[in-house]
Amino acid sequence: MDLDAFRWLLTDDGAALLARATDLAGGPELAIQAELRRTASPERVAAALTQVELRARGAAKFGSDAARMFFTPDGLEQATRARVATHRAGRLQAFGTATLVDLGCGIGGDLLASARAGITCAGVDLDPVRVAVAEANLAALGLAGAVMVADVTALDTSPFEVAFADPARRTGAGRSFRVEDWTPPWPFVERLLARDSCVKVAPGIPHDLVPEGVEAEWVSDRGEVKEAALWSGRLATTARRATVIGDGGLATLTEDDDPGAAAIGVRPPAEFLYEPDGAVIRAGLVTAVAAGVQGGLVDEHIAYVTSDASLRTPYARGYRVVEALPYREKQLKAALRERGIGRLTIKKRGVDVVPEQLRKRLALRGDNEATLVLTRAAGGGIALLVEPF
Repeated sequence: MDLDAFRWLLTDDGAALLARATDLAGGPELAIQAELRRTASPERVAAALTQVELRARGAAKFGSDAARMFFTPDGLEQATRARVATHRAGRLQAFGTATLVDLGCGIGGDLLASARAGITCAGVDLDPVRVAVAEANLAALGLAGAVMVADVTALDTSPFEVAFADPARRTGAGRSFRVEDWTPPWPFVERLLARDSCVKVAPGIPHDLVPEGVEAEWVSDRGEVKEAALWSGRLATTARRATVIGDGGLATLTEDDDPGAAAIGVRPPAEFLYEPDGAVIRAGLVTAVAAGVQGGLVDEHIAYVTSDASLRTPYARGYRVVEALPYREKQLKAALRERGIGRLTIKKRGVDVVPEQLRKRLALRGDNEATLVLTRAAGGGIALLVEPF
C-alpha cells in the first residue's frame, strides 16, 4: 500500500470516500468504481476499496473493531487475533506491567490489546506504512500509545519494564520455519529473553530451542493452534503451558499438572476416546489430559487418550466409541455399507492414510453419517466408529 494514499484516507475527504465505499459494498464492482471515481482518483478509490475488503476479512480476527480499523494485506495476515492478544495482555497486566515496548508492532494487534489493558505502550516497526496503520488504529479505537519507525535491533529497551517481539517469519520465498530466517534473527531473540520479555513464535518451535528458564506457552483459539509465546524473567512461571481459548472462556494446563507417561500408561481402547487440543499436543501435555479424564494412552507415541469415564474437558474433544470396525480396507468398506454410512468424517493419527483418498475408495452409500478414527494400538492399526459427546 502506498503511504501517501493511506494518509489521504485519514483526511476528511478520505474518510468520506471510505464511508461511501463501505455503503456500496456488495454491489456490482464496476458500478461501485464508477460511482467512487466521480469524486476521487483511481488510486484513492483503489485504496478505499482495499480497506473495505480488508475490514471485512479482519472481522474474523478483530470482531466489531475491524469496522473502524485499518489494515495492509500482509499486516492483517500476520496480526495476532484479538482474543489471543487480549489473553497475553491479561498476563502482562497480572504481573503489574506498567510499560511495554512492542518490537515489530506491525499494524498493532498486540499493541492495541496491551493499551486497552491500561499498559503504557510504544510500538516500533521498520515499515513506515505499518507504523502509520498502527498509529491510525490506536486513534480509531481511542487508545493511547506511541509508534515510531526504527530498527528494533538498534534500540535501547531498558526504559520499558517489558519488551514484546513478534519476529517476521517470512522471506522472499514465503513463510520460513527456520529461526535463522527470522527478522529480527534468533540471536536477538535470545538476548531479549535474558530480560523480562515475551516473544511470539511459530507453534512448531522445537522444545530444545527454548532457552533454560524460559516458559513456552502454546495457544489455541477455538481448537486451532495459533502461536507459541516465550515468556522470560519474572514472567515465566513454568516450563511448558497449553492455553485453550474457547467460546466458554479460557483454560490453561502446565507441566505441573502432568504426572508423566509412566504414571499414565497405555490401555486398550475403552468406552470413550479423547482427542487432545493441538496446543496440548504441541506442549507435550497429552498425559496431563489423560490424568484429568482418568484415562490412559492408546499408544505411547500417539496423542489419543482412552478412558472408561465420560468427562468434559476444555483440553480435548470427547467421543463415545460405538464399535470397533475391521481395519483392512476391503472389510472396512463392507462394514460401512452394511451400516448405511454415506457421509464419513475420517480422523487419523499414527497411520499412513490420506482421508480424502480413502473416502473416495470406500465408495460410501447410505443416508447415515459417522466419524471414523484410524490409529494404532498394541502395535497394529485399529478403526473405531465414534460419536462426539
